[in-house]
Amino acid sequence: MNEGLIPGRYAKALLESAAEVNAEQGIYDVMRQLSQSFAGEPSLVKVLENPFVDSTDKIKLVETAAGISADDKATYPLFSRFLGLLVSNNRISMTRDIALAYMELYRKAHNICKVSVTSASPMTPADEDRLKSLIERHLNGAQMEYTSDVDPDLIGGFVVKINNEILDASVANELKHLRLNLLSK
Repeated sequence: MNEGLIPGRYAKALLESAAEVNAEQGIYDVMRQLSQSFAGEPSLVKVLENPFVDSTDKIKLVETAAGISADDKATYPLFSRFLGLLVSNNRISMTRDIALAYMELYRKAHNICKVSVTSASPMTPADEDRLKSLIERHLNGAQMEYTSDVDPDLIGGFVVKINNEILDASVANELKHLRLNLLSK
């Protein structure tokens, strides 16, 4: 079976199961935290792939990375059973990819656009509000999951990513295009 299809299938099954128990949002929050943990600590995947690490320890590691405990009565039972399924099917190492696939499916099902703005310097609250307003008009009623970041390497301007679309209005990008034009002549 194609390794790229597997995470999507597990994510779809989890989304459907979560919908049955009205836990879609809770599982989405867990998956978001989990993906942030994997992004912040890439070695987590290596631990999950290690055959010498006990499966119980892998489950505890994923639960900790997801920020979920047995106290969370709404999502823990479903998430715990799901992790057990991943372990029994030898798919626990795909947890990160499943989390990303779940988030994508959830956003699509709930008409949510992931918006990321990177600017060369911190934006004022007024500028950020103005930019958010412009982006919201472009989204045609879709909800916006907004994050912002600062990257001084942009020199000036900003880069907006909406799902898979990129609008690069940075000085660094303009300089790059100018350089390419000069080299091609």
